[in-house]
Amino acid sequence: MKKYAELSREEQKAAYASLLSEYNEYKSMGLKLDLSRGKPNSDQLDISLPLLSEARPREKCFSENGIDCRNYGVLDGIPEMKRLFAETLGLKTEYIAVGGNSSLQLMYDTLTRAMLFGVLNSPRPWCREEGLKWICVAPGYDRHFKMTEALGFELLTVKMTATGPDMDEVERLVKDPKVKGIWCVPKYSNPTGNTYSDETVRRLAKMECAAPDFRIMWDNAYAVHDLTEDGDKLLDIFEEAEKYGNLDRIFYFSSTSKITFPGAGVALMAASPDNLKQISKYLGVQTIGYDKLNQLRHTTYFKDAAAVHSHMMTLAKFIGKKFEITLKNLEALEGLGIAEWTKPRGGYFVSLDVMPGTAKRVFALMQEVGVTLTSVGATYPYGIDPEDKNLRIAPTYPTDEELDLATRILTLAVKLAALELLMK
Repeated sequence: MKKYAELSREEQKAAYASLLSEYNEYKSMGLKLDLSRGKPNSDQLDISLPLLSEARPREKCFSENGIDCRNYGVLDGIPEMKRLFAETLGLKTEYIAVGGNSSLQLMYDTLTRAMLFGVLNSPRPWCREEGLKWICVAPGYDRHFKMTEALGFELLTVKMTATGPDMDEVERLVKDPKVKGIWCVPKYSNPTGNTYSDETVRRLAKMECAAPDFRIMWDNAYAVHDLTEDGDKLLDIFEEAEKYGNLDRIFYFSSTSKITFPGAGVALMAASPDNLKQISKYLGVQTIGYDKLNQLRHTTYFKDAAAVHSHMMTLAKFIGKKFEITLKNLEALEGLGIAEWTKPRGGYFVSLDVMPGTAKRVFALMQEVGVTLTSVGATYPYGIDPEDKNLRIAPTYPTDEELDLATRILTLAVKLAALELLMK
């Protein structure tokens, strides 16, 4: 098959006319499909319903150490929830503070506390410093970028590679004392699905930072979201940081949001004991305690890490089929020289790079036909993709039939946009 750029003008016109005719057929169908957000499908959520089905008599409202989970108190979580997180994620229990249902909220709270009070080794609260900067790995997670932008940081873009952030660039940037931190989604990154290599984790853990209070926001959202039994392995960032005396550098986050229920899961923050001690005095002002009954529900349902793994392998069969549909349909773009895409072994997204200068046009074509994509630019700081080429595909929410149709239309839109650019 010839690349589109190698076709004659007549061949390009003929190909475009044929594709446009097919596109117009879809356009007449009045579709309403959604590939925009990484939400579980309702059928996937049904898998976790047994977690909610058990009636809870009085004697089942107490934690293993006698805490009445119906009442106030216990800021850092019941012991069995800490243990389940520790076993599942490979963390030390003394590093864990259990929160509410949202890890994103814990991240925002962490940054706002830093702004108001500073963190360990801060010369002053961050809000009293001028010109603060934050490293954003792109393509990356739009909500991360918006959070630091809203708090007044200048966002510094670093390219995502197959092994994680471009570490040469990261190490150059952290020589500036105004650079206070970096966003990291280290396993099955949003949206590329890449997992950080051992070397990348080590370099992040040991790099010399000009700011004494530099922080790595380690959002391990997809820690157990493997599509196969032999999923990607991620080096322990705490263990590596401790080797180089940088244990306090790490703020780690995760949750059960895409394990059980996104709106009713359990989130955690993990950090060094010294970090947690500094945080706890402010946390005690913010809340009297999180939902311990929900923690108890999760630990009753998941007895141990093996039960979590078994549950995730059930989900993997469901989600894996959606990735198969997506990647199979993207094969229609192979050999044309107009697109590249990732093939993740887990997580929730596929990252599609189309011909530079055509992503917005692809988005518009999809919108016209009734298929919603994540906004172009969302995977970059300030919502600006400098090459206008990246599209984040979220395959989990539609039904299999809807996904098959939407991704076939997507390949059609990519071809149309590329031909339009080439024929200018």
